[in-house]
Amino acid sequence: MKALKHLVTSSIVLTMLVIILGAYTRLTDAGLGCPDWPGCYGFLKVPQQAHHIEQAQALFPERPLESHKAWNEMIHRYFAGTLGLLILAIFLFSLKHKRVVLPSLILALVVFQAALGMWTVTLALHPVIVMGHLLGGFTLLSLLAVYWWQLQPAPLIVVKQSLKLMFWPVLLVLVAQIALGGWTAANYAALSCIQLPVCEPGWTNQLNFDEAFSLHLGYDNYEYGVMSQSARATVHVMHRVGAVITLVVVAAYAIALWRSSSGVLKKLALAVLALLVLQFSLGLANVVLHLPLGNAVAHNFVAANLVMCLVVIGYQLHRNKESAYA
Repeated sequence: MKALKHLVTSSIVLTMLVIILGAYTRLTDAGLGCPDWPGCYGFLKVPQQAHHIEQAQALFPERPLESHKAWNEMIHRYFAGTLGLLILAIFLFSLKHKRVVLPSLILALVVFQAALGMWTVTLALHPVIVMGHLLGGFTLLSLLAVYWWQLQPAPLIVVKQSLKLMFWPVLLVLVAQIALGGWTAANYAALSCIQLPVCEPGWTNQLNFDEAFSLHLGYDNYEYGVMSQSARATVHVMHRVGAVITLVVVAAYAIALWRSSSGVLKKLALAVLALLVLQFSLGLANVVLHLPLGNAVAHNFVAANLVMCLVVIGYQLHRNKESAYA
């Protein structure tokens, strides 16, 4: 059991690193740094020698090799592949301890994540796939965190029944906002509005919901986006509106949980509040500072930790039927 706990802890840390690398890859426009999958221009690593580069250009004449982007993408793939092997090891260890339900789900998810990574390349950064890949990574982190807690002794939970019931709508609000953020990033809409509090003057006359939330099928390449400016601004505005709604809803829930609970739930509620304030601040900084790379990566990473903490709260609330509810 001790070895299994170490594996799960290592996998959580590695998943966080993969999420950071994935955000960095996307934000440096390196998602198609290698136009094939799982290799790079037909090689297992980025071509470096002159004759290898010549072969690479012959294979993909439409996409000249940019080594820095290719390395960003391949480093992300190497770490993601290592994570997949680590999760396979967790699954095998869990068989010995007869804890197979959640590890099986995690293994299935990481396989699906690999498929999404492949489709991200083969479908040339289709926004639906890019957003799905983001959500899949956050889900993987959350499930690994739940499994880590599953391996720990169960604490006694004493909390109002209403807070248990309200968990699901609060989680839905947060996931919807993260999906909106993923849609904003996947459609290159992060800088479509650079003024506060909502957008540039006259934004209400430019809203274009039909195009903003269309699947945009049929394009050969989605790199740098295919939406009009009005559609991108609409997506951006909706993400900002969602940010305010999420701030109010999640903060109210976390404060109520903090006031009426103790022990691990109280600490998790404080963590959610801290992450929520940090996330909102990073979002404002993205607008004011015009999407600096480090800030944008941090915005993505904090979102992953925020949803992870909220999912863990939900797990603790529903962990034992015998837990007490006021």
